[in-house]
Amino acid sequence: MTDPNDWAAAFAAKAQRYQAAQEQTERLRSTAKSGDGAVSVTVGADGTITDLTFGSKVQSFPLDELSRTILTTMRRAQSGIAERVAGVMAEQLGDEDRETRAELLDTLRGRYPGPDEPDELPTAPESGPPAPSENNPW
Repeated sequence: MTDPNDWAAAFAAKAQRYQAAQEQTERLRSTAKSGDGAVSVTVGADGTITDLTFGSKVQSFPLDELSRTILTTMRRAQSGIAERVAGVMAEQLGDEDRETRAELLDTLRGRYPGPDEPDELPTAPESGPPAPSENNPW
């Protein structure tokens, strides 16, 4: 039978490793630059933008090209997050909870696909008057 003190110590050590992994993950950043260097996007571990900078070239960009460049660059930055999280988890947790880690990383990879995967940028709806509805009589 296992000594309850051993079990409690092992549990506390595991909790500390998870806490360290969480703290390191929260500090992760991934930065990508557009091919022409006009746009730079940095994202945090959750994929949210933490920094967005523009070079002087963007002043001559048509707005649709600028928005496409920002989104493409953002996606490239986001695609690097899963591998960085995987590195932190391997460093802090080793082989512990492989299934949980695999699910988390699969979720991140699904949310932020690699830069070589097809780009499915959302398209804006065509402009024009909204369709009439019962809730909007105008």
